[in-house]
Amino acid sequence: MHFLEQSTQDLRNFISGLKTITHAAGASKYPKLTVITPSYNQAAYLERTILSVLNQNYPNLEYMIVDGGSTDASVEVIKKYEKHISWWVSEKDRGQVHAINKALERATGDYITFQNSDDVYFPGTFDRFGEAALKYQSDILYGDLYMITTDDEVTEILKTTSYSFSCQILEGMQIHNQSLFFKRKLVQQYGTFDESYRFAFDYEFITRYTAHATTSIRKIDGLGGALRVHADAKSSTIASVGKEEHSKIQKLYISTNSSPALNKMRYLWCRIRKISYFVLRLDIKYISFRLSR
Repeated sequence: MHFLEQSTQDLRNFISGLKTITHAAGASKYPKLTVITPSYNQAAYLERTILSVLNQNYPNLEYMIVDGGSTDASVEVIKKYEKHISWWVSEKDRGQVHAINKALERATGDYITFQNSDDVYFPGTFDRFGEAALKYQSDILYGDLYMITTDDEVTEILKTTSYSFSCQILEGMQIHNQSLFFKRKLVQQYGTFDESYRFAFDYEFITRYTAHATTSIRKIDGLGGALRVHADAKSSTIASVGKEEHSKIQKLYISTNSSPALNKMRYLWCRIRKISYFVLRLDIKYISFRLSR
């Protein structure tokens, strides 16, 4: 079986219904994790997002859902799982970023992650997060990104490499929110998300948080989240706005002391660095997969 087919099978089984929630004794040693789901009129996918969180069976979980006053069946979906949700609200807000910021102000977890209401986590992601958080104590932990369809078919995987701030600026997004975990202290130190960005707010806050040399970042194998591709997805509807915002953020951080020629050389180094990362790890399966696309 091709690994994409196996991933599809695993994911569909994982979010097919609520699994029995039982926590092993002593498992609360794991750091407290706050998961935030902003939502607006995504009832078609919201339940699968919720199941992908709850079925992780993570023992020290604070789950928050911030609904923007949906007019579809979203509230009914939320109420179905209400006893497993730490806090939720359905009221008019100023959009996705405002919704997340409302939850950030209430969050009490040691680490925070957010998953949009049409995206999902892959099986075992929270366990691997907890183990990595105990082992490394890094400020930011992140993993790989999958692409899925409306019916949860896994169509692609985008593996990430070890983090480079220079490549974040010159090449673009190095970390994806679908598999991102960050310490709450970063919010306290460097602020919440910038509402002036409609699309690239994740690129902005990751860049802002990692611009400080004291922020520790680590790629963890086995952390996985999925971006659902569909016609109504935010990423599908405001791509031009995203490009403009992305460019604006880049200009804020690109050194004025660097020449365009030098920045081009650094960009090429980022591309070579990415290829070398997988070659040195002998990840032939992934290299072959990328070459076949």
